[in-house]
Amino acid sequence: MRNIFIVYMAPRNYEQMVHYQDTIKNKVSQERLFRYLDHNLQNRLRGIFDNKSIAVWGSRDTDANRSRFERMTAGDDILIVEGDTIKLLGKIAATIINPDLSKELWKNLGGDLSSVWSLIYFIANPLEIELPFREFNKLFGYQENYLPKGFASIAIAKLEEFYSKYDDLYSILQRIKQGKTYKTYEEKTEAEILQVREKVGIELQSEDVEEILKNGELSEHVKVQWKLILLGLKTGSRVWVPRNDQQKIQTEYNFNEFEPSFSAGIDMPAKYVENIDVVWKEEFRIDAAFEIEHTTAIYSGLLRFADLKIIAPNHPFPLFIVAPLLKKNRVFEQIRRPAFKRLGLDKEVRYISYETIDGIDKFFENSSSGLNVDLLVGKSEAVH
Repeated sequence: MRNIFIVYMAPRNYEQMVHYQDTIKNKVSQERLFRYLDHNLQNRLRGIFDNKSIAVWGSRDTDANRSRFERMTAGDDILIVEGDTIKLLGKIAATIINPDLSKELWKNLGGDLSSVWSLIYFIANPLEIELPFREFNKLFGYQENYLPKGFASIAIAKLEEFYSKYDDLYSILQRIKQGKTYKTYEEKTEAEILQVREKVGIELQSEDVEEILKNGELSEHVKVQWKLILLGLKTGSRVWVPRNDQQKIQTEYNFNEFEPSFSAGIDMPAKYVENIDVVWKEEFRIDAAFEIEHTTAIYSGLLRFADLKIIAPNHPFPLFIVAPLLKKNRVFEQIRRPAFKRLGLDKEVRYISYETIDGIDKFFENSSSGLNVDLLVGKSEAVH
């Protein structure tokens, strides 16, 4: 169960807004930070952020603040609130108590040298969201006009109540901002998830058997997987493919720069998603997930997406089925199956053809400018 922390900033507080601009919006270079950090923390931050600049914030070291700060762990949610608006949403990447770093980052504009924000937290996936705080209050059962003070955390009882109904705060607030509905989370056992799979009942047809037995099927799958890996890297994402496939990619393309661990900071059980064919990730966030269907058999990719939808119904990232253009109609038929429609996959899974991936790969062969997940969404097709 993730903790949720809130930092409240009074409206029009000039000093806080200057510091927010300097170390959250503009972020801080690792070169500047690492002069004050030991090697272990440096390595942890590089493992999360690569060589990118990092969003950093801090709180004063009072007894009350420290008791909350000491409960912070990687993957916890943090909200920065200005007045009655959630200004920023993020995930805790790491923490440190460091007065010297505080003095380096946040010079006191009023000349009070005794005011030091030495309880420091490094923030992954910072998202400026500008969402009314009353939306948060609805989710947690607070009065509509409730506002936190200073550095606050959500009580355990409130967290337990929230997580009994919902999967992930970060995802839900994104959906609210986008004007999308969000769903309650119904916890299911592994046996219940298997029952959903059995209800799908996809039969293996004769042409499927012939296609599975064709020579070259595996290599075609790996070729498309490799193109998606390269495109993901060009967007600035890290990439994950199932461990069983990593060796094939390494042998074929001499590439081994995969995420070392799928699950770090991700709010879902890794076993249900770490076998998806290609995942683009950034820090503690999944940016996109791809299942490659070279054969028309069984559509194991849709089953994995079904598992994902069951355990994380409010995930905000796009799901792509990648298949040859000749298979498009068959892909659509399978997505429209009643068991998948009941989970809403027909509204969330998008189809993108091999031919489209080839075109994007060629267009961005020598450049990455303009390449992002939104471009792939625009080039893909919704199920009609």
